[in-house]
Amino acid sequence: MSVIEPIERDLALQQGLGDFFGSCEKLGVSDELFPRILGHVPGYAEAIYEAMYQSHALGNVDHSIKEIIRIQLARHAQDPYFSALRSKQALAAGLDEERIDAGSGDFENDPQFTAAEKWALRYSHLMYRDPAKIDSAFYEEGKEHFTEAQIMELGGMIALHYGMQVFMRTLHAHPVEQPED
Repeated sequence: MSVIEPIERDLALQQGLGDFFGSCEKLGVSDELFPRILGHVPGYAEAIYEAMYQSHALGNVDHSIKEIIRIQLARHAQDPYFSALRSKQALAAGLDEERIDAGSGDFENDPQFTAAEKWALRYSHLMYRDPAKIDSAFYEEGKEHFTEAQIMELGGMIALHYGMQVFMRTLHAHPVEQPED
């Protein structure tokens, strides 16, 4: 269990977080633990989740590469919570564990990734490991593959998700076990 006791689901629903639960269930990248922990401060919970959902599930960058990046970051953050969750949207589009693992491994030499995907994976890899390498030349290379708006989308997503993954790790959170059908 998390070191911060999650609020009861009924209380979260009374506080108006029902849409939060619905979005989590639909996307599959958060179970009910995340909204129940953030539900201690409902307005904050809604703002954080909306930003995370916007940056991950919506936008103009392919969702599957953003899902690989999200998991790569969670693994780097050593966050068992977000590392274990998978986007239903990305899985339905054909993303599998082999490709996810490749995105956290030697993606630079993996022919299954396009030059654009390698740049995006490198962006997330470097942001927290070696940010000095993300300079104007790095962004110029990125503009060969992405618009400036897409680069902002990726950068915002990387920063937001990694920060929340580190936070969840400090809480010792783990996904809620779902009963088998």
